[in-house]
Amino acid sequence: MSWQVVRLADVLATTWRNGGGVTRELVAWPTSADWHWRLSVADINSSGPFSRFEDVQRWFAVLGGAGVELDVNGKQHRLTAGDAPFCFDGSAATHCRLLEGKTQDFNLMLRQGRGRARMGRVSSSLPIAVDAPKTIAVYAISTGASVLFNDEKLDLPAHSLAWRTVTVNATLQVNAAQALWMEIPA
Repeated sequence: MSWQVVRLADVLATTWRNGGGVTRELVAWPTSADWHWRLSVADINSSGPFSRFEDVQRWFAVLGGAGVELDVNGKQHRLTAGDAPFCFDGSAATHCRLLEGKTQDFNLMLRQGRGRARMGRVSSSLPIAVDAPKTIAVYAISTGASVLFNDEKLDLPAHSLAWRTVTVNATLQVNAAQALWMEIPA
């Protein structure tokens, strides 16, 4: 499978049920109605509760704004755009408090029983050995990213996601000032 590229600007926003923000679903696999994993960008406009996702492993990374404080089952987690992505149980009672105004975040959700996903930040150059089978993804935040997959090069514009399924072991090199990379069990 080759790279699939999704630009954030090309995705329609869906308003949250509680009215506190909007989500842009970049990809849900295999379908939006019955996904095993899902990648999205959300704009959080006001403090409030997060929707619960039963039996879902959830990754959260602040992309822009001052950040948030998440209360997950009574434990506080302060997250800013410089912090590592945060993994938590999607079924946990979670409340979000904006630190200083609106923020934008990236979400990876994976249904339980499908293995364990990984997400990390890239702020220069990151080599990654990928054990197949996996789905790999890179999100370029405010600057573009250069992705080298084995000998294949992809230039990814800012505010864009690239993803592909890997069926054999591979090497991945991500070069970016600000990006996220993900590994999702295939």
